[in-house]
Amino acid sequence: MAESMKGLKRSHRCTEVSSANIGEQVTLMGWVQKRRNLGSLIFVDLRDRSGLVQLIFDEDTIGTEGFEKAGKLRSEFVIAAVGTVEKRSGAVNENLKTGDIEIKVTELRILSEAQTPPFPIDADISVKDELRLKYRYLDLRRPNIQKNLMLRSKVATTIRACLTEEGFLEIETPILCKSTPEGARDYLVPSRVHPGNFYALPQSPQIFKQLLMCSGYDRYFQIAKCFRDEDLRADRQPEFTQVDMELSFVDVDDVIAVNEKLLHRMFKEAIGIDIPLPIPRMTWQEAMDRFGSDKPDTRFGMELINVTETVKDCDFVVFKSAIEAGGTVRGLNVKGQGDMPRKKIDAIVNRAKEFGAKGLAYIQMKADGTVKSSFAKFMTEEETVALIEAMGGETGDLLLFAADKNSVVWDVLGNIRLDIAKQMELINKDDYNFVWVTEFPLLEWNEDAGRYVAMHHPFTMPMDEDLPLLDTDPGKVRAKAYDIVLNGTEIGGGSVRIFQDDVQEKMFECLGFTKEEAYDRFGFLLNAFKYGVPPHAGLAYGLDRLVMLMAQEDSIRDVIAFPKVKDASCLMTEAPGQVDDKQLEELFLAVDLPAEEETEE
Repeated sequence: MAESMKGLKRSHRCTEVSSANIGEQVTLMGWVQKRRNLGSLIFVDLRDRSGLVQLIFDEDTIGTEGFEKAGKLRSEFVIAAVGTVEKRSGAVNENLKTGDIEIKVTELRILSEAQTPPFPIDADISVKDELRLKYRYLDLRRPNIQKNLMLRSKVATTIRACLTEEGFLEIETPILCKSTPEGARDYLVPSRVHPGNFYALPQSPQIFKQLLMCSGYDRYFQIAKCFRDEDLRADRQPEFTQVDMELSFVDVDDVIAVNEKLLHRMFKEAIGIDIPLPIPRMTWQEAMDRFGSDKPDTRFGMELINVTETVKDCDFVVFKSAIEAGGTVRGLNVKGQGDMPRKKIDAIVNRAKEFGAKGLAYIQMKADGTVKSSFAKFMTEEETVALIEAMGGETGDLLLFAADKNSVVWDVLGNIRLDIAKQMELINKDDYNFVWVTEFPLLEWNEDAGRYVAMHHPFTMPMDEDLPLLDTDPGKVRAKAYDIVLNGTEIGGGSVRIFQDDVQEKMFECLGFTKEEAYDRFGFLLNAFKYGVPPHAGLAYGLDRLVMLMAQEDSIRDVIAFPKVKDASCLMTEAPGQVDDKQLEELFLAVDLPAEEETEE
């Protein structure tokens, strides 16, 4: 039966007790991790969020009743223990922070009993995600998950301290907003007071933070909840957290300077990593040309090589037709893999097809000095030698080539590069390589919509020298946009914002919006701009993704307390769920689900 803790007050967390406390009486409270009954002695590992400490019970010290009570302890019982800190009687446990001490218990109270949990509360266990998330309240007791959430708390605290010192104000923006469907799908909330009308949950605080700049708040930040109704991946959730900021009277360099200071302090204080400053920068074009990705992983080499000029006059139709269609031929030099078995090469070719390639050409420079090419009969010996030279090929190398329009070639070789690096174990997981990617294209063509769409959002400022191209060649306009990339993952991005009416109107025109449509969607912002708007810029980090990388986890679910699964449901609370008819009536809603198709057994 559960006992009261009346009269007891916890004096320490488990790992706050050390050899410096030997001889002192302490009161500890937590969960039973493990109990070992040796007959005359009972050992219990007590756990709280700080870690483990060993309790020792003997009948002479705690009395017969207390000893019998200790014998009833089971895994996950919640207890309070009063005792004296002693030097550990057995061998010191070097793996435990408290491995050189133990607590000889003089009083024990069982505060709560527990059923046997569906899985052990240990860090290194193999449990299906579905089971872990169904019993998330138990999963959250595991030391590795607790460590991650404590790291997240430390990161958030550091962000607040650093930005406050830099003159930022923390201001909250609304959760119930107007739907502006340009980009990802909104989550909608029906209004009871305004029948037939809907709020949208914010995909970001973008418009509100720009309005705050119009209102003279100068430097704003917020750790904001955001929502997107989109398909999920390991690093995506329907609700996520942004570290959002906006600054007035600044340009690109000012935003980068503030954020380099923030990143340096965040990584130093949270995980003890010194980020070398300044962080390297590369343009979007350079990132795509060298790495085939606008979020390049710079922890290893194996960069893309453009050999279009080298092969432009050859008779190999795959290369020739790609170049004639305005595409390119690019390659990867996979060092030391010239003798790769054909089966493995075929697997790489099939992988390339998943990213849109029709195939991959290759040259094997075998260790015995022979050269095997998948397209040798279509090129002269001189052309092959020139191609190998352009690729920096040496004996023992495997040269891979893709030929198509740039977007396909980049996507194919960028992903193959990462695949091979993982297979060859070229990536040091303890490295933290940052890079700023700048000068993104302002617009990208959307085939489905038959128009340009904003690569970032409709308020992104074009590069000054590219402004004339808005009229003549919008696809070539570069943006004052920037992403911060860590180990091949974008952790944040932002841009300088448009603040001149004529430029904003031209931007909407390029996006295919009439003036009326623009005002219908963004009228309150455009009207605010009529009353004096300062030049301003901002950036937002994905906090979940950032902490995931700092914790060296593979999924953001391991750094979020109560995450959703792939279909955006919560296995623990069984959300989303149905509501009763009365609630629907109050909202003037009716649910009209499609009829289930009958199937033959």
